[in-house]
Amino acid sequence: MTTVWRTSGWILLGAALILALSLGIRHGFGLFLAPMSAEFGWGREVFAFAIALQNLIWGLAQPFAGALADRLGAARVVMIGGILYAVGLLMMGMADSPLSLSLSAGLLIGIGLSGTSFSVILGVVGRAVPAEKRSVAMGIASAAGSFGQFAMLPGTLSLIGWLGWSAALLVLGLLVALIVPLVGMLRDRPLPSHADEQTLGEALREACSHSGFWLLALGFFVCGFQVVFIGVHLPAYLVDQHLPATIGTTVLALVGLFNIFGTYTAGWLGGRMSKPRLLTALYLLRAVVIVLFLWAPVSAVSAYLFGIAMGVLWLSTVPLTNGTVATLFGVRNLSMLGGIVFLFHQLGAFLGGWLGGVVYDRTGNYDLVWQIAILLSVLAAALNWPVRERPVARLQAQVGAA
Repeated sequence: MTTVWRTSGWILLGAALILALSLGIRHGFGLFLAPMSAEFGWGREVFAFAIALQNLIWGLAQPFAGALADRLGAARVVMIGGILYAVGLLMMGMADSPLSLSLSAGLLIGIGLSGTSFSVILGVVGRAVPAEKRSVAMGIASAAGSFGQFAMLPGTLSLIGWLGWSAALLVLGLLVALIVPLVGMLRDRPLPSHADEQTLGEALREACSHSGFWLLALGFFVCGFQVVFIGVHLPAYLVDQHLPATIGTTVLALVGLFNIFGTYTAGWLGGRMSKPRLLTALYLLRAVVIVLFLWAPVSAVSAYLFGIAMGVLWLSTVPLTNGTVATLFGVRNLSMLGGIVFLFHQLGAFLGGWLGGVVYDRTGNYDLVWQIAILLSVLAAALNWPVRERPVARLQAQVGAA
């Protein structure tokens, strides 16, 4: 048992470090919007589209990356993802046109993220720990990604100020390359095959016939819309409100800092309470926080309070959503099924990131997108409420036979 826990702890540490690098660097992309747009004379829609495309590609590639990780083990998938992510950052640093920006920041980084982020990494964690510890372990790994957001944002801003946006991206590319040696810590192997095991098609049909699977996916769409809109456009929004640019960076850093607490707490609570009901509460709280932020006069204090509150709620949805998928369908195909749910998250992310740029360029403000974010929060709360955490009949039969 001691050996098992040491192995699980080592895997959890490796997963946490990879998520911290992958998500920490990705969280700072909004800092490049202003300098790149100013240098090339782009409107905000050009950069917003590239980041929106990144999220779309990330989502479309995620089920395939997850299926490969489930069948072949995650190590190869994470290594390839890390290499593509690093190359994408290097090419983004040399981008000088909307096309080259979309190919680097959008296509390459999007594919890279599909191999180095939640669905694949949390699948590794889910297979490495006992079922009763799964939710809290996913919370710990997700919190590490949040710590990366907190730690990398000030560093990214300093790099931009010291070296300029192009050289800063080259340095970040070298940092992401550290994911490749960290793969050795995962020690993930596909679960042994059995004659009566589900085929890939059977697993897909089982999930697609389950209403809870689709309700979770549609709710996750809202999460993606909100976090990418805020992550990409909030710094520019605060500058529009006549606040210094450093305020927006500090707010995003606060989001990362308090999300450490939020994701860990969500994972811990998910092991003791209904995860779908917790998701309902989180989405309702997001709506309240956004309404209060828009209602109060904009100031440094109100922006910081918004960052703290949203930080607690930011990625708290991730361990709860993935944990519910694991409870419903088991862990054998968790990376693939989690990847399909995550695809909906990224469809929302594409819409939130791109729509923010389009609406701003057309109207000169973000008012419409904020209003949509509030309405979607209420919708997501309603979608998650009916989901019940009961394993499918196949798993219940296996427990009964055992």
